[in-house]
Parts: sequence; structure tokens; C-alpha cells
Amino acid sequence: MSHVPAHVPFELSGTELRDAVVQYATAPIYHDNLDWLNHDNPYRRQLRPQVLPHLNYDKIPGRENILDYSSLAVQRLLTSIYEADLVFFPKSGLKGKEEDFRAFYSPANRALGERIRPALERYAFGFLDDEVETSGNWTAESLDAYLDSLDTSGGQERSPAEKAIAESSDPQRAARMWLVQFAPDFLSEASPMMRNVLGYYGPAQSEWFKVVIDEYGYGVHDTKHSTLFERTLESVGLESDLHRYWQYYLNSSLLLNNYFHYLGKNHELFFRYVGALYYTESSLVDFCRRADQLLRDVFGDSVDTTYFTEHVHIDQHHGRMAREKIIKPLVEAHGEGIIPEIVRGIEEYRVLLDVSDFDFSQQIAWMDDQPELKKLHDPVFEGLKQGKVDAPVAHIVEPRGELSNTHCHDGDELCHIVSGTMRFESGLGSSLTLEAGEGVVIRRNRLHGANIESDECVYEIHSVGDYRKCLS
Repeated sequence: MSHVPAHVPFELSGTELRDAVVQYATAPIYHDNLDWLNHDNPYRRQLRPQVLPHLNYDKIPGRENILDYSSLAVQRLLTSIYEADLVFFPKSGLKGKEEDFRAFYSPANRALGERIRPALERYAFGFLDDEVETSGNWTAESLDAYLDSLDTSGGQERSPAEKAIAESSDPQRAARMWLVQFAPDFLSEASPMMRNVLGYYGPAQSEWFKVVIDEYGYGVHDTKHSTLFERTLESVGLESDLHRYWQYYLNSSLLLNNYFHYLGKNHELFFRYVGALYYTESSLVDFCRRADQLLRDVFGDSVDTTYFTEHVHIDQHHGRMAREKIIKPLVEAHGEGIIPEIVRGIEEYRVLLDVSDFDFSQQIAWMDDQPELKKLHDPVFEGLKQGKVDAPVAHIVEPRGELSNTHCHDGDELCHIVSGTMRFESGLGSSLTLEAGEGVVIRRNRLHGANIESDECVYEIHSVGDYRKCLS
């Protein structure tokens, strides 16, 4: 064997990684949109490729920075890469979209995506290494005690996201924004789970497949869970075609959905998926019960909540199945050494739920606060003129119809209109009209975009860091 060359593991970093990301994302199907919505075209996803050359994909962000723009960009990239493994067709048929279909599923697009995927996964999920530790000697008995100790019920106490909807100045707008966040997962529900159906690993494989069968409505399309969710969307005035609301997906919503693709795509993380599966199936029961009540409180009898009421029933069964028919047999077959990974999957998923609750509740507060943030423009701008903060400023001139696709900033910013008219978008159904001399405070990490509604708009973006320093 002395003639065998040394093995060099594949790794992509630095300029080579950045160039590979840009090469992938500059495909025409990933360019900016001229509209806030995608119209029944699941292959078009706005990745803002013009910004990607300026991002650093090597420095893994900590939890305190996980909602910064680089993370949003990476989550959008990963969603597109993972979903090239899934089959999507427009609801209205493929006619007129054949070129986009071929581009999305082309060998070149898939190969370019797979090349950058490991590095992007490291960037997206690396922060969990600092958030979760599963040390010590785990046994089957200590695992049982740990699972018994988990509060998977949640009871009737609303989560921060649910409270944000109930207490919003516009609960229906907030609830629609909430439902949109579930669309990347629920419209192709159980697709990440399907990644672990293939292969050969004994009785647990058949039990896993039973869960998938339930999610797919036992082979009856009308009872398929994604079909039920389509009806929920349509009952509150939303469209149900895939990724219509791509530009309104929050960073953490993509993070949660991508986490299961990450675990399913990388089979060395199989046992983490087992843990995350158990926790999500067990905790969904009371979540879905609360969601049913919340949506009926907000929309009345017109909302179709069958998606959620169906899960109240089926996930009681799935939680028991995951523990007794999947976790227990796997530990018996493969030993107690797999337990730390099972526990890690549970704990990582719980961290992501906390991140998601925070992100969504902050976004709803940001949408509700738009009138006040517009009023804050004048004192903040005055503070800048007085030199209270030395803020970098970008001077921008854009023509009518120029759409700044949704993004966020890593610190507070002030948008100041010099001339012209801008529509400032802060969420689904949430916007301001800004005229010359007006503006708005843009909070850190909050999703937003803009559209120019005059022949020309001249405006400034002041990177103030913390807008409160301009008021002191």
C-alpha cells in the first residue's frame, strides 16, 4: 500500500469558498425579483447574489449574531441547495417555466450547491457547538429519566411568538406573517424525514416509515398534511403555492426547517435526528392545540384549522412511537454510546425554537412600531447632524420600480429620504410611504425592503449602530 497517495479531505474556505458561493448564486433563477412575491414558480428564489462577494463565510457566528444578514444569506442558500433534492412543480403547471425547471434541477446547479454545502452548514449550525454539551456517562436508565423530565406538553401557556400575535396592534396581519413562516416546512412536510427512510437498518426503519406515511395522509392526497396546510393558508386570504412569500421568510424560520434537512442529509447525524424527531412530535400536541385556538380567536369561524387539530391527534401517537419503537430499539441494537447524540438532537432543537420565538416576536414588534419608528426619524437625524454619532453613510439614487429585495442589517440604521418617494416594506402587509425629508429607523436584524414609487428617489442610509445614542 506504500504507493497509495495521501488522502486529502475536501474542504472549502476563504476566497475559494466565496467564489464558489457567488458562482452558485449568480444563476438567473436566483437574481433579485421585481415583485415582492413569487408567482407560482418554486424554482425562483431571491439570493441577492450582488451582496454575497462581500460576506465572510469562514467565521462562525455565535448565538448573539445568528440573526445577522450573513446568516440569513446562508439560510437562503441552504434552502435552495437542500430543495434541489425534492420534486416541485407549479400548481398551475410547468408551461412557461420549463427553463427555470431545468436550471434548478440541472447537474451543474446541484453540483455547485453540493460543493459549498458543507462549509455553509458549518457556518449555519456551528454555533450550536457552544450552546449544547452532552457530557457524562449516559445509560438507558438515565436517558429514560431525561426524557421523562422534558416538558414536552407546553400546556396552555402561549409561547413568545403566540403572545406577539395575540398582543399585536394588528393580530390578523401578525397571524398571516406567522403562517407564512411555516410554509417552507409545512408545504413539503416530512421531506427531510424521508431522507432517513432509505437504506437498511432494521425494525426502526419500518417504524420511521410509519411516521412518514401518516404525514402523507396514508396515501390520500386530501388528507396529506401539506394539503391541510394549504387550506389553512387559503382560508385566511393567503396563496398556497410554494415560496410565493420567499421574501418574507425570517432567518430563524429557514434555520429551523434547514436544521432537519441538515440532519437528514448528513447521515452521520442520524441519531441527532432521532432525538429531534422525538421532541418535535411530542411537543407539537399542545402547540397545535394552542395554534387552533389562537387562529380561531384572531380570524373567527372562517379559518380552517384542520391542519393543527389533526396533529393534536396524530402526534400523541408519534411521540410514543418515536420513544418506544425507534429510540429504545436503536439503543438496544447499537449501544448506549449513541445516547449523547440523541440527547444533543433534542437540546439543539430546543435552542432553535428559542431563537425562532425571539426572532418572530421581534419582527412583529418591529412591524407594529413602524409609525413610531417613522416619528423617530427627525430626532435621530438631528442627533446625527449634531455629531452625537459618527455614522458611515451611503448615498443612493434609484429609479422608479427599483425593488430592494428583503434583507436585514447587523446594526441599527436610519433611512433618510432626500427627494422622491419610497415604499418601505417591514413585513407581510406592513409598509410605510416615505417622502422627501422623512425616513425611518431600521432596527438591527429586522427583515425589510424598499420600492421606489417616484421617477427617481435620492436617499441616505446612516449606519448608526444603536439609534438611541443619537437621542442622548
